Amino acid sequence: MKGFRWMERLSSYGFSMKVVLIVLMLVFGAVPLLIQSQVLLGSFRQTQLDSRSIELQSQCQILSNKMTRAGYMEAEFEGAVTIDTEMQAIADTYNGRIVLVNQNYRVIKDTFNLSVGRFYLSEEVIRCFRGENSSNYNRRQQYFSQTIPVYNRNNENVIDGVMVITASAENIMSLMDEVQGKAEFFLMVAVVVLAVAALGVATVFMGPVRRLQRSLNQVAQGDLEADIMEDSFRETRQLSAAVNKSLSKLRAVDQSRQEFVSNVSHELKTPITSIRVLADSLMGMEDAPVELYREFMSDISDEIDRETKIIDDLLTLVKMDKSAANQMNISQVNINAQLEMILKRLRPIAKKGNVELILESMREVTADVDEMKMSLAITNLVENAIKYNVDSGWVRVTLDADHKYFYLKVMDSGIGIPEEDVDHIFDRFFRVDKARSREVGGTGLGLAITKSIVQMHGGIIDVESVLGEGTTFAMRIPLNYIPRQEARA
Repeated sequence: MKGFRWMERLSSYGFSMKVVLIVLMLVFGAVPLLIQSQVLLGSFRQTQLDSRSIELQSQCQILSNKMTRAGYMEAEFEGAVTIDTEMQAIADTYNGRIVLVNQNYRVIKDTFNLSVGRFYLSEEVIRCFRGENSSNYNRRQQYFSQTIPVYNRNNENVIDGVMVITASAENIMSLMDEVQGKAEFFLMVAVVVLAVAALGVATVFMGPVRRLQRSLNQVAQGDLEADIMEDSFRETRQLSAAVNKSLSKLRAVDQSRQEFVSNVSHELKTPITSIRVLADSLMGMEDAPVELYREFMSDISDEIDRETKIIDDLLTLVKMDKSAANQMNISQVNINAQLEMILKRLRPIAKKGNVELILESMREVTADVDEMKMSLAITNLVENAIKYNVDSGWVRVTLDADHKYFYLKVMDSGIGIPEEDVDHIFDRFFRVDKARSREVGGTGLGLAITKSIVQMHGGIIDVESVLGEGTTFAMRIPLNYIPRQEARA
């Protein structure tokens, strides 16, 4: 992935995806064309040079054979004019020069007539007299250089002379310049065509992205009902599905928020309304007996307590929602001892309702938990099991553990929960039996608080219930606390 960091840098400067896509297509399209053209031109140049070298060597070899058969290197020779003419023709044809050197390393023939009679010593000539031909191309000065032996007419093992041929490659270079010019022209045309094609492809590919962007802008302006569906490509279809899923969650959260605000308003208003009615009733009475005043004041006090309980639960729930990993006071807690303490505190309430509390611990359990929050969660479950139980009922709390989790179950013989209400039991302000909830002082927030605490510990909570038979709440909590950031990593 490191190789694509440059793309991240480009995006950090605000480059459009369309621009990046066009640049990438041009780079990955034009660069291979450029490389291919250079390779082909280089191959064509080398082919032309090799062909010219072989052609020149062949022509001079034929001339050398004629010289050998005619005894050209001997003192007396008839027909020299014909061979000289042919030699000059070859030199002119290839825009070059032919020099003939004898065994004494003197020039006896020069098509330029500049070096006749002079010594001609070079490594190539010396090696040629030893039987080693040479063929070279000087890339800087652009000419060919070859040496070909001329043998004795009577003894083919004796070399009488060496023919030194130099020929210009300017015509080949001129041809290459012309070919390269045409290649560059076609390359430019190809780049222009590629740029137009890249622009078209980028426009086609960016169309769905732009449409998604417009839809998302609608969402950003508050239109959560916007329908985002772009199925032009598999990726945009998947992206649309993911965005729609997020929008569904946002709509659910928004609806939940509205319901929460409505429920909070209603729940806070109900005790105040009751207090207002009681107060107005008292104010409208003349010469009311003291006992009636006390009864009304007791009812007002109960409503105030109920209002206070709702506010306290709301504050607790808000703290749970805002609580982060660093706000968890994690410590090693003996869960067995904690359960015994909670049941001891709740036994008077259970005794008042004639409910038996039973604790079954399968093993000693010590876990990393926030003691206060975990105590609140367990207390809510056990207290609900007591309040929504039947006369002479029971509440059984079981504790077990393995190497990774501890398992806590709170079972009761209470009134149970209707099947259609089980999925909503952890919703805020949800009550199965609203009349009984108000009678026992329930606010509809206890189970929501419990679930929030369990999730803060990285655990899960589930519920099973049969109407008229009882309810079982099951918790699974990790023995070792892992902050949410580390768990996601």
